[in-house]
Amino acid sequence: MKINKFENTIINGDALDILLQIPSGSVDLGVTSPPYNKGENKKGWLVKNVKYSDASDKHKEADYQENQIKVLNELWRVIKPGGSFFYNHKIRWEKGELLHPVTWLAKTKWALRQEIIWDRMIAANIRGWRFWQVEERIYWLYKPENNNLIGKELKSKYALLTSIWRFSPERKNPHPAPFPIALPVRIISALLENCKGIVIDPFCGSGTTLAAANLLGHSYIGIDKSKEYVAMSNKRVADTQKDSIAVDEEVAKHIVVKTFADRKRNKEFTGKFNPNRNVDVSKEELYLFR
Repeated sequence: MKINKFENTIINGDALDILLQIPSGSVDLGVTSPPYNKGENKKGWLVKNVKYSDASDKHKEADYQENQIKVLNELWRVIKPGGSFFYNHKIRWEKGELLHPVTWLAKTKWALRQEIIWDRMIAANIRGWRFWQVEERIYWLYKPENNNLIGKELKSKYALLTSIWRFSPERKNPHPAPFPIALPVRIISALLENCKGIVIDPFCGSGTTLAAANLLGHSYIGIDKSKEYVAMSNKRVADTQKDSIAVDEEVAKHIVVKTFADRKRNKEFTGKFNPNRNVDVSKEELYLFR
């Protein structure tokens, strides 16, 4: 089956079942946030509880993790060598046990390249059993090419955005757990930039990743179990005007005054300590250098 059958489509079905049909090494990049297996009984001041349309978020933890490993390994197969997948999840605490995503990520075929902190700036639950959890995690998973575990270097204008990303969750979205469009815009811009590619989201929900890919000039593949969310995603991708301002605002942050190469060429501060060099470096320069 050829990839063009899936390109720019949003498919109603089980993520694993659909991924098995997609050709190997045919997709450039992926971004997703799967259901977290929160049991559908967690209450907080933001939401009564998290329930998805046409999908359960209440499984035995071992079964849930096994399914996530299978899905991630199929994604590894469909992503091109040298490609990446960004996996948004969170650390959960169930009956005194800390459940960390790295537990099952370490069992996949992916190389874990980075753990990014998403500072949501707001807690879903404000009880005092632990310090309020305002963060989630984004795991940069990498498929090595020719046994190169390092991969390509990011451009400075993306690297300087750091590994702590501060976005509020998307508001006025009927989906129970949407991330803001700035999140996939940042990832797609940094990894694909001007090279047209295919972006996949196997748990596409309200279509945030797909809308970002479309607005940035890339193709997309979306998968979701819910007919309601597939319809929501199709509507969102078609209505580009709704998200265009938020996309432009995020892209405007992707700037750098001087790159490392510029500073090295001009024999300016490059971050390397040299006791014999008399360089007056301002705090502003240190920040812009990143």
